[in-house]
Amino acid sequence: MVQNGRIRVAVDAMGGDYAPGEIVKGAVLAARKNDVEIFLVGTATILEKELAKCKLTNGSSIHVVGASDVIKENESPVDVVRRKPNCSVAIAAKMVKSGEADALLSAGSTAAAAISAIQFMGMVDGVYRPALVGSLGSFAPNTVMVDLGANVDCKPHQFLTFAVAGSVYAKKFLNITDPKVALLSTGSEESKGSDAVREAYSLLKNSGLNFVGNIEGSDILNGKANVIVCDGFVGNVILKFYESIGGYAQVWIVRKLKKYPPLRALVRLLFKGLFPATKISNETEKHGGGILWGIDGVVKIAHGASRAPQIANAIESAKEAVKAGVVESLKSELAKFNQGGKL
Repeated sequence: MVQNGRIRVAVDAMGGDYAPGEIVKGAVLAARKNDVEIFLVGTATILEKELAKCKLTNGSSIHVVGASDVIKENESPVDVVRRKPNCSVAIAAKMVKSGEADALLSAGSTAAAAISAIQFMGMVDGVYRPALVGSLGSFAPNTVMVDLGANVDCKPHQFLTFAVAGSVYAKKFLNITDPKVALLSTGSEESKGSDAVREAYSLLKNSGLNFVGNIEGSDILNGKANVIVCDGFVGNVILKFYESIGGYAQVWIVRKLKKYPPLRALVRLLFKGLFPATKISNETEKHGGGILWGIDGVVKIAHGASRAPQIANAIESAKEAVKAGVVESLKSELAKFNQGGKL
């Protein structure tokens, strides 16, 4: 339960491309709001040194929790969680399970975080694999996509649980009363797509959700659907491409205007300060992006390349997910489908 009015977030401080330095800095930024309590999990001596650089010490709203092991870059997530049950991400998951923390955040291996969460926190009834749900932010503020990378090969019934999770997300974070759900496919016709997608179409059509059918890639940003359902392979590729658009657009425009230096300077200014494409990653974080749905507890997955501001946003996102009661809402929605024999 939440203690003293503060949400408690256990942070895998050793996970991420710039860990632990940027993770600690991000935690410090988040802690300054004084409405969250943060547990930095990892090698205690290293984390205390990083906190000292930020002119903070272990205590107050930030606490260091020692972990005897750390997952290394080239280690298999499945094997390492078994061999290192006291690695930083596993300790963080155990803290949520025991009630010492309300949410888990990791910018490390998504697979390691998912495996740790499944093993130590458990799954919600009716869900067999967790899924990553996230907002598309800038260009499609009323659209979320699921799965964004947790599941590469999916069974038809998984698409249904993804749709339920996405619908709860849209209701809780986007305030959409009756979200429109669509399957991402190679055509709008019911007969299009892989075997799994075609079978999932029938399940969604009879689910009671506001299912609007299949959409194609060209429809992702036009508002036809509030919840776009796909497997994790497709979702992850689309998300990473989407997040790269802003930077490449800026480079292309600047190159086209190379003969006009004043305009090139103006373009850089516009992209830096106004144009939303360069802020896509940050905005998806702020809207609850990267929540691992299906786990019996709030698990937030941040980008591996996250710097301090993105980590602070991710902590805020995890906090808001706890306050919104997303796990309880998902359980309630899935119970309806279980009672109807649709899962």
